[in-house]
Amino acid sequence: MLGLALPAFRPGARFLVSSLRVAAQRRREGGATMPRKGKAQNKDTAKPAALSSPVATDKSGCVTISVHAKPGSKFNAVTDLTTEAVGVAIAAPPSEGEANMELCRFLSKVLEVKKSEVVLEKGGKSREKIVKILAPVTADEVLEKLRKETAS
Repeated sequence: MLGLALPAFRPGARFLVSSLRVAAQRRREGGATMPRKGKAQNKDTAKPAALSSPVATDKSGCVTISVHAKPGSKFNAVTDLTTEAVGVAIAAPPSEGEANMELCRFLSKVLEVKKSEVVLEKGGKSREKIVKILAPVTADEVLEKLRKETAS
């Protein structure tokens, strides 16, 4: 009969296993470990954080706007401009995509671009939306027009 070979009991084996567990726990918690050779010693040399803005440029060069939509309002308006999103009141009900179409129409009027150049990229059923501008405009121009609309 074939017998299975069982590992021999070693007195230090339990200590080795527990010390490996402690070392793994320290790594997960970011605790003190010995620095490796050739690795960067100072992790504080990160890139400076860019100023946060709801208007950005994506990889393809198109301008994107983070929008917090407020459907069912009495009239269309840019209500506020924060670092996270542009608040836009929409005078259309949030059913069957009516508010999304009205949002694109309103933003095309505010940004002075064609309606077909304003596309809803994300957030079709959410209040938090990403709108993409396909027209050749810069993020600074868009932000300036949105600020002007907020002031009026």
